[in-house]
Amino acid sequence: MALDLFKRIETRRGLFAVEKITLIYNLLTSILILFLFQRMDHPWRMLLDRAMIAAMTFLLMYLYRLAPCKFSAFVRIVIQMSLLSYWYPDTFEFNRFFPNLDHVFAITEQFIFNGQPAIWFCHTFPHLIVSEAFNMGYFFYYPMILIVALFYFIYKFEWFEKMSFVLVTSFFIYYLIYIFVPVAGPQFYFPAIGIDNVSKGIFPAIGDYFNHHQELLPGPGYQHGFFYSLVEGSQQVGERPTAAFPSSHVGISTILMIMAWRGSKKLFACLIPFYMLLCGATVYIQAHYVIDAIVGFFSAFLLYVVVTWMFKKWFAQPMFE
Repeated sequence: MALDLFKRIETRRGLFAVEKITLIYNLLTSILILFLFQRMDHPWRMLLDRAMIAAMTFLLMYLYRLAPCKFSAFVRIVIQMSLLSYWYPDTFEFNRFFPNLDHVFAITEQFIFNGQPAIWFCHTFPHLIVSEAFNMGYFFYYPMILIVALFYFIYKFEWFEKMSFVLVTSFFIYYLIYIFVPVAGPQFYFPAIGIDNVSKGIFPAIGDYFNHHQELLPGPGYQHGFFYSLVEGSQQVGERPTAAFPSSHVGISTILMIMAWRGSKKLFACLIPFYMLLCGATVYIQAHYVIDAIVGFFSAFLLYVVVTWMFKKWFAQPMFE
């Protein structure tokens, strides 16, 4: 199948939908930085980063006008999607000043399940095969995003802009929740309060503890596994005590599965095993409480409907023809 990557395409002038929503999120968080300016560690650098992202966005738009083709459109959109790796840890720079809410979720889990499923799960199945399967599923999160994006780019190019908008906007909605609902998850909260307290069902409030401490509980499971090492390494480098509720891993992967189903039943069938392992892994590796995963799952359907409506309302005409 010929992709015609460099064939000129008819397209609207101006910003893509995904670029507009990124600039809106950029502006909202810039305003928040100004409100918290005196309390933040490096507000000037954060504002400079945002100015550079905005400038890069308009520069890419200008360069695209010189050669409007599938490849240049792909570059513009993928760059905005890649910036999600910047916006995610950025949520911690805001929510670290608000009182941590992990105790509320841990107490709720204790009440519902008479214990902590995040502890039971990994302790019940510490075996190599189970550990590696769940860690593989968890690690597959970003490859899943890439696979679905490439599928739409190659086979459903007329819907590629919509797909990217729905995905990135859903991420940003989750990120706004993370800013104002600071929950770190068991892997951060349990070492903060001590495993003895966890085993006794004692879950104290820790206020702004994570403003000064970011100790991460080593991942459970078979510690010499290949995928275990990949997940553990990525978490030690890029993880922050933020973004536990609701689980964006479950939420975004569910949205990806909806997109896969609508695009190709074969793609959906290929991804479903990895999706199921990913959802289970969020609790298995103690990144999330069960409540986080459940709300992440159901919120995905609401977000997909709402964000799709936003796209149709704001961008009635497709960018690409």
